[in-house]
This record gives sequence, C-alpha cells and structure tokens, in this order.
Amino acid sequence: MNRSIVTLVCVAALFLQGCSGLWLSGHRNDFVRVHGLRFLDNDRPYCYVGTNMWYGCYLGSSGSTGDRARLTRELDSLALMGIVNLRVLGASQDSYLKNSIRPAVQLAPGKVDDSLLVGLDFLLDEMGKRDMHAVIYMNNYWQWSGGMSQYNVWANGSIGADPDDPRGGYGPFMDFSASFYANAAANALYRALVWTIITRKNTINGRRYADDPVIMAWQLANEPRPGRENGNGLSNLPAFYAWLDQTAAFIHSIDTNHLVSTGSEGTIGALGSADFYAMAHSSPHIDYLTFHLWPFNWGWFDPKRIDETLPISEEKAIEYIGKHIALARQLKKPIVMEEFGMARDSANCMPGASSKARDHYYQRILDAVYDSARAGAPIVGSNFWTWGGEGAGRAPDFRWQKGDPFLGDPPQEPQGYNSICFPDSSTLGILRSEARKMQMLNVDAGETSAEDK
Repeated sequence: MNRSIVTLVCVAALFLQGCSGLWLSGHRNDFVRVHGLRFLDNDRPYCYVGTNMWYGCYLGSSGSTGDRARLTRELDSLALMGIVNLRVLGASQDSYLKNSIRPAVQLAPGKVDDSLLVGLDFLLDEMGKRDMHAVIYMNNYWQWSGGMSQYNVWANGSIGADPDDPRGGYGPFMDFSASFYANAAANALYRALVWTIITRKNTINGRRYADDPVIMAWQLANEPRPGRENGNGLSNLPAFYAWLDQTAAFIHSIDTNHLVSTGSEGTIGALGSADFYAMAHSSPHIDYLTFHLWPFNWGWFDPKRIDETLPISEEKAIEYIGKHIALARQLKKPIVMEEFGMARDSANCMPGASSKARDHYYQRILDAVYDSARAGAPIVGSNFWTWGGEGAGRAPDFRWQKGDPFLGDPPQEPQGYNSICFPDSSTLGILRSEARKMQMLNVDAGETSAEDK
C-alpha cells in the first residue's frame, strides 16, 4: 500500500475542513442546489426524467474503448427527448473480480488510465453543450466496477471473495465488500482517487471539475449497503453511518459548489429498515435522498409470468415510492428515484422485441412520480436504468465479450436485458412524453415564482 497517498489525503482533509468556506464563498446560481424540498437550477425549479449511462467516459475515451461519434449522436438523441440528467460512472478499479469492467479508470493506488478520465472530460464538455447535468458515482458496493472489495484487497494485500466463484457466491462477497467502511487504509486509497477526480482540470475546456456546473452531484457509491441481513449487516451499521457522514463531509470540504448524495437503493439497501435508512441519510452533509426500484431483483416480477406478477410488482413499486417520499418529507430533503428498470417480455435481450409489460410498468411508475411532484411532494426526478442507445449484445448468450458495443447492462448481466435502445420505440415514446411533463412542472413553477415576486 502507498503510505504517502494515505498521509497526503489525511493532511489535506484536515486542512480543507478548516478552510472549506474559503474555497468558494456563497453559492452560484448556475449550479443545481437544494431549496427546501426541491432542486433549483439557475434559480428555477429543476424536475427531470433522466437515465443511467455508466459507460459515458468509456465512449468518450481517447483510448481503445472510445467512440466519440456514437456518444455525441446519443447525447443529441437524449437531449431531443428531454432526457437531460445522466448518472454516470466516475471511477472503476482494476480488479481480481471475474465480471468487473476492463479496462478500469484506476489501475492501482495512485495510478489511473488517463485516457478514460479524458473520456469523462469529453463527456462533461459535450453534456454542457446540451444543457445536461451529471451525477457522478465514485465507488461501488457491487463487483462490476471493482469498487469497495478491490480497495480492501489493495489495502490488506489479500485475496477477496468473488460472487461469481461457485464456492462462495454473493453472501461472502457482500460481507467482504461491506467491511470496507471500517477499513481506514482502504478508505484512504478511495479518498485519494476522489481528490484526484474532483480537483481535476478538464483537458477539453480547462474547467476544474469542482467549478463545473454541468456536474449536479457527487455520489459516494453505487448502492452502498451495510452488508446483508444474515451476515455482518447489523454489526456494520455504526461504521456504515460514520462512513456516509464523514465521506460526504470530506467531499464538501474539497468542493463547496456541488451536491452530495449516497447512491442508496432505499430501505432495501438498509437491511429493509426505514429507521436504518433515515439514520443513514440524516447527516447534514448529505444533500438529497436516493432510492432504486428493482421488481425482478427483489423477487416481485417474472418476465415469463407477466400476467401473474406484473400487477403485484406495480402495486409494490407504488408502495415503495410512497414510503420513500414519506421518508424524504420526514428528513426534509428532496429525493430522486435514480434507478428503475424492467426486462422486455419473456426476458428477451434483443432491442425492439415486445416490451408491453415494461411499457405498462414504466407508464405506471413515471405517472406516480409526476403526480407526486406536481402535488408538491419532495420527489424531484427519476433516472431509468438504463440507456443502451445504438448498442446490442452480440454473443448467443448475451454475455459481455471484449470489443462488444457498450450497453447499460454491466458485465455480469446479459447485455441488453434492462437497456433501452433505439429500436425500443414504444418505451422511448413513454420516456419522451414523461420527460416533457416533468419539464413543464419547471416552467409552471417558475412562472408562478416570478408572479409571486
């Protein structure tokens, strides 16, 4: 482990916590900020339908994964649909894990693949041209981008659990990944990369990331969990709470312009407990709440038994949305449903295949979000999982193969399973309509605010 990195980050954190107010005083209107239970952008309400596009920096790269022509075409298409908020990956780690992304942004402690960070530069610059905003997550509880488990391995000098190892599976992996929160050495390595990214100067436009209004928020991790209910989850809660609070404070000490969120799935990611979720998000350094919605992953929905499972899934989804709106109101913070998805009928991975169940589901839950936002509830946005655009799986089993076009499905999942691609015209029509409805809330609320003045 590189001790100089650990020392640098610790000293810098102490310095910045003492002078963070001097970094940039006051707020700038061109940054998205929280106002009560709402977001403001340029002092106007900001509600949205967005998407997840984790691979944006890979397409924007100047290296082997780059396809800038595709990226700009897809950004143009998203902007035309009114989908102007992208949740993207800011860091991946070169990992021992079988199904993690390669190449990775972070090759080793203190060493990055700069071509992928140039890809993030390019992505952010192009998003700025289209009045888009980015939410950038910096770590991962799960295996597909290396994440917490790889930081543990780097810090401990040992081998970790792999969920794709049939001798272990997800249980030991989840326990190992969750041990990250109390691992001081692993967190020093993580904070060093966070520092590197947030203080980076964009090679395309010369703007420091900390000064870039295209970025809406930094996110601590993708789906951080304290562990599993029948593993180390309960015993990890104190370390988990402390990690969320202290890491959010660390990011704010570097960057006073941007919002910070956790990336949580909601109560599912807090051992099923509303109380644990509320405690985890009570920190004043966490600016808004997040939750995710996965009927298939959580055992509600079966794409091969649609008639039987879709109505139940929709009712449970509406209940889950309502529960988290109530938690946001309790904590007096806005909330975003930043992941939701469903497979095409019969789990068909081919773009353009029948998607009647998914379309019905998307319409139902997006209407629920819109109706709640229109009524003044603290839910302000959604990001569907996930954007696939021009991509399509090539292997007969739809598994990721090196050189395949990127889709939103990470490497451990069938490629195209949850991705919305250009041939999925009926789903795109729903998204376009819902995005416009959410944008009209901004216009109407903005006009009302102007009249009040």
